[in-house]
Amino acid sequence: MRQYQELQQLFNKPQKVVITTHHKPDADALGSSLALAGYLVKKGHSVKVITPSDYPRFLFWMKGNEDVLIFDKNLATNAATYINEADIICCLDFNAYSRINELGDIVKSSKALKVLIDHHLEPEPFADYTYWDGKAAATAELVYDLIEDLNDLSLIDIPMAECIYAGIMTDTGSFRFPSTTKRVHLIIAQLIDIGVNNSKIHRNIYDSNTENRLRFIGFALSKKLVILKEYCLAYFAITNSELQEFNSQTGDTEGLVNYALSLEGVTMAAVIIERPDMVKLSLRSSGNFSVRDFASDHFEGGGHKNASGGKSHLSLLETEKKFLSLLPQYKTYLNQDYNNEINNAKN
Repeated sequence: MRQYQELQQLFNKPQKVVITTHHKPDADALGSSLALAGYLVKKGHSVKVITPSDYPRFLFWMKGNEDVLIFDKNLATNAATYINEADIICCLDFNAYSRINELGDIVKSSKALKVLIDHHLEPEPFADYTYWDGKAAATAELVYDLIEDLNDLSLIDIPMAECIYAGIMTDTGSFRFPSTTKRVHLIIAQLIDIGVNNSKIHRNIYDSNTENRLRFIGFALSKKLVILKEYCLAYFAITNSELQEFNSQTGDTEGLVNYALSLEGVTMAAVIIERPDMVKLSLRSSGNFSVRDFASDHFEGGGHKNASGGKSHLSLLETEKKFLSLLPQYKTYLNQDYNNEINNAKN
């Protein structure tokens, strides 16, 4: 559902706008938020981006990052003041209040009009206005589409275009996921025409590792990788003490699951990480198997068919045991995906 005509009327006069996104924002979450913020500022609105937590240092280059209010590092009353005084709250790249943690209750109780801009499946019906498409490759793509629908593409400058590019690039796995459509490539071409340096953005995100992060990845690959060939699956189980040993920062575990999925014969991969308050799961698949359904059914999760996440309030050991105990019932499907990949490769 894309209510762009209603949003055109809503954004027609300058108002106080808060933009927020999901916990531990990635490049799509932050990029879409900052791009929309840049656009709304040009339209005369007063805009504040508030994130429910910190995010990786490799996203700090985005214009507007310095003005983001991080909820974890500021008094709750500070964020609440912006939210309670807002006329409009734009909710980007999440589909349920639970995805913004403690910020959810504050946003929910606000009298501001809620605008949902998102591409995750089955959004909860909390928004007054919705610009949603489950087939979109990224929320950043939807922000571009919205600006186009509002006949304002001329307002997209290089910093805004860089944020949109980063969001689409990362959510499509550098344009290799099935969500990379002709439309995605056409948008990317337009962004490059605006002046985006695609090589620079790629370096900023993928080639800015700290020594600790590289050593952690090496440790995980050499000591923690488990391969279960009978299930066409590979996974990591990482303890909190192991993260502390490498002085792990937000974003340091991002992408680890893709190393497991890259293995020949693997069609599902997982990273199970012990955090201070819960165990987090990151799941990926390369075929028809829906890790979104798997996460939703067993680990209070959601996301996309081939990229999802979940959580557990059991210990890391008990979560790992639960995860492994579920695999036999999915064995046929996981092996079928692998056989399909082999057949497709031959053809």
